[in-house]
Amino acid sequence: MTAFPEGGSMAVTSARTLRLLSILGIGATLTAEELAERLGVSLRTVRRDIDTLRELGYEIEAVRGVGGGYRLGRATRLPPVVFDEDQAVAAAVALQTVPTILSGIRENSARALATLQQAMPARSRIHTESFSVSAARNYWEFPAAPIDAEIIRVVGGAINRQHVVCVDYTGEDEPATLTLEPHDLVVWAARWYLVAFEPDTDRWRAMRVDRLEPRMPTGRTFDRRDVPHGDPVAFVMSTHDRGDTLTEWPCCGSALVALPAPIVARFAPGGSTVEHDTDSSCRLTLGAWSWAGLAGLLLTFDADITDIEPAELRQALRSLRTRIDEGLRRAT
Repeated sequence: MTAFPEGGSMAVTSARTLRLLSILGIGATLTAEELAERLGVSLRTVRRDIDTLRELGYEIEAVRGVGGGYRLGRATRLPPVVFDEDQAVAAAVALQTVPTILSGIRENSARALATLQQAMPARSRIHTESFSVSAARNYWEFPAAPIDAEIIRVVGGAINRQHVVCVDYTGEDEPATLTLEPHDLVVWAARWYLVAFEPDTDRWRAMRVDRLEPRMPTGRTFDRRDVPHGDPVAFVMSTHDRGDTLTEWPCCGSALVALPAPIVARFAPGGSTVEHDTDSSCRLTLGAWSWAGLAGLLLTFDADITDIEPAELRQALRSLRTRIDEGLRRAT
């Protein structure tokens, strides 16, 4: 009788080996212990499966020293589809929801999902066909309109190749043509932002991608710099002049908030604007579906507010104070 490795059958062994290949396909360096834990097998079985993959022609590199382990060689090409069930679901969700943040891509994403499903084994395909995703707006969300996929392709390519870009940008008081060193793309609050260094002004910028239009490629390269805060996401979230504009709402107002602009910018709802006033204060302008809702949003910052405009917003704050006082009186 043929003795199969841990798992009980050749089919199980082959499936496990494909899963190992899929795990290594993410590009990370993982120890034998980490791989064994993910696969639920022994270290000996992991090493045997790695040898099997090498015999099949896959370049599995052994990385020595601190942080060492195994990784997939850069020259290795994965088979068209090596998805487990969780990855199949992740791909299906991503392809169905991407049209909410990218425009002009709905048909392509649908075709990509259909192609993916055709290439999957039946067991994985069942997980992608068992659901569909529809996006609906919630009034607590403040998303921007889906962005042109071609702009993402051009800017993303420049980031990958480290090419200087020249763009027309409408996020300023006046439209401007800027020369930028693009470093990262960040999606936050359903908005795309470019993190870039502007050599002409010697400063870092967080810019709304939907407000820029790339010009002809420059072909000039640049060396990557250290992004402020060491993290492009943290930089975008704490930058108040990132090109945001006020969303149209039935009720709009503003107030001076006794907090630094970077803090307010981090927690302000999408569709609002933050203007620097002093190192310890800023003006927050935002909108809501009612004056009471707008007043409530201001109060979430738990800081002193002054210079409140317009009069309807001041009246809403007075009304809230009356309701709160009455509620507390009844509670006691």
